[in-house]
Amino acid sequence: MGITMSNYASQDKEALRNRVDREIDERAASTTNWTSAQKMALACRMLAAQGHWHGGLAGQITARGDEPGTIWTLPFGIGADEARASELILIDEDINALDGKSLPNPANRFHAWIYRHRPEVQCIVHTHPPAVSALSMVGEPLVVAHMDATPFFDDCAYLAQWPGLPIGDDEGEIISAALGNKRAILLANHGMLTAGKSVEEATVMAIWLEQVAALQLRARAIGPVNPVPSELARESHDFLVKPKILELTFSYFARRALREAPDCID
Repeated sequence: MGITMSNYASQDKEALRNRVDREIDERAASTTNWTSAQKMALACRMLAAQGHWHGGLAGQITARGDEPGTIWTLPFGIGADEARASELILIDEDINALDGKSLPNPANRFHAWIYRHRPEVQCIVHTHPPAVSALSMVGEPLVVAHMDATPFFDDCAYLAQWPGLPIGDDEGEIISAALGNKRAILLANHGMLTAGKSVEEATVMAIWLEQVAALQLRARAIGPVNPVPSELARESHDFLVKPKILELTFSYFARRALREAPDCID
């Protein structure tokens, strides 16, 4: 006989947390076996659908290639909402297209700095979405004041001064140093960046960052923003950034993208 409300007894939260962790590991379905290029195309499409490329071509998404020192990216001039796996290009760390003819986005140079300094990072998302951009214009860091913002607790850096157009090495040094070992950074007068151990992690964190920035703007219009207590924020952070949860979230957004553009992973 199963447990019912009449015979239920309260359980220790730590024991329940361990149970949840175990069941996620054992039962959560594996994500579809997409290639890196297919994940990149899906990431572009889902980010575009979430408003991350609302203004045109500003922003980049990159992922490490199979060979050391290589990076997957979109050709310059191709929008995220029209990305296809077959059209991605490989570049080297000096932003040269390895096919000798494609045109990379020159702003990928600061991604290369992060890859050099963070060997665990496999994917970088940099965009200028509306809510994050609004925060960047008033010089306001992210406040972890809602459960949905807790993935960024002690995991979102802030660069208080814009170093200029990010096509040079100076900007790469400054941004990579400011990011440090965190998964995300808000860039004053600029936008946002997420760095993940997988395409799934970097993409989902980017989607979440814009969503909670939008919540912060709406909350400020009503009154003061009250942070979540640190110990509770840490507990929630550590749960929500589990790789399996990030993978399941990526798959959800990927299914939405595939309903709109099933041929993007051609």
